[in-house]
Amino acid sequence: MGSRRACEELIEQSRVEVNGEIVLEQGMRVDPDMDEIKVDGLTVATQSHLFFALNKPAGVVSTMEDPDGRQSLGDYVTNRETRLFHVGRLDTETEGIILLTNHGELAHRLTHPRYGVKKIYLAAIQGPLPRDLGKRLKDGIQLDDGYAKADHFRVVENTGKNYLVEVTLHEGRKHIVRRMLAEAGFPVDRLVRTSFGPIPLGDQKSGWLRRLTNTEVGMLMKEVGL
Repeated sequence: MGSRRACEELIEQSRVEVNGEIVLEQGMRVDPDMDEIKVDGLTVATQSHLFFALNKPAGVVSTMEDPDGRQSLGDYVTNRETRLFHVGRLDTETEGIILLTNHGELAHRLTHPRYGVKKIYLAAIQGPLPRDLGKRLKDGIQLDDGYAKADHFRVVENTGKNYLVEVTLHEGRKHIVRRMLAEAGFPVDRLVRTSFGPIPLGDQKSGWLRRLTNTEVGMLMKEVGL
């Protein structure tokens, strides 16, 4: 979380908890494998757990390895001794943020419908768009496996017939954004997931893997009640 002095200041400011109790003394000994440590209410990750965000390029399959020899997520995390799980999936041609971790319970909760973790996508489609498209998406689109509803919709950019739209939803069904827009009459030319829960893609370059900060891990934990 910071230098030793910075962490001492966090303790002085009563911002550090161990197992639900505010830490009052400097130099308190803890076992990071057994004790739950929080700063400002957010869980601090121990080194035994790994958390990464990958900006998945188009054409990469969302598995750690592929029996058919196609490029997979595992190609971006070579030389890692610990087995990582991918948190949910992205369609092969869809780009953007995908999380990788060896924290099985976190991975499970982040993808479980019960927790309703929201994801934001940018989709390139061809217009013109009817004014009620957002309402239709939020009211629900009938698909072959049931209704699908967007939580939010907005037009980000429009040049002639080219539209860039943002769709927010908490569902995780296969090809869900592509299917919703196609069913509404607007096939997707390109799709990028720009955030997963509280973690934004930001300016992370395509194909780049980065380790999540302790603050980001804490935000993910809080999102799903860990």
